Amino acid sequence: MITLRPWQWRDVPQLIHICNNIHIWNNLRDQMPKPYRQKDAEEWVRFNLQQQPQRNFCIDENGVMIGGIGMVPQHDIYKRNIEIGYYLGEEHWGRGHGTEAVRQMVRYIFDTTDCYRIYAEVFAHNLASMAVLRKNGFHREAVLHKAIFKNDLLIDAHLWVRFREE
Repeated sequence: MITLRPWQWRDVPQLIHICNNIHIWNNLRDQMPKPYRQKDAEEWVRFNLQQQPQRNFCIDENGVMIGGIGMVPQHDIYKRNIEIGYYLGEEHWGRGHGTEAVRQMVRYIFDTTDCYRIYAEVFAHNLASMAVLRKNGFHREAVLHKAIFKNDLLIDAHLWVRFREE
């Protein structure tokens, strides 16, 4: 069973393991440290234990951390928008866990905030993430050509959105 729960100290070893996988890192923003060390994992857990309201969650399968999902509320004229991001350990890909985690996150956002628009930016090569979003009622709103610079390459970003009424 997939659940979203607050981060815990016991998640640190698995967090280090997952975040040091190059296939995970290649689909995340560069603010994710590489290599991902013990201190990085501990800082992440500490940050999230102090966070109110909760914005970042551990994706849990039967008591084991298998990934992470979070939201970034926007500000000023974009204050009714929230960006989401997520990742799963590679050994959990293709099993529907990402789809279920996003489903739960969307419900949490619409139940606890006044957000009208949830969006995610996906690297052009990450077709699995686009499928997760599509299954959760998101649609591709735009392609931002050569918007991402990652691993010395310019990559298109696909902007996926879902509105409250959908």
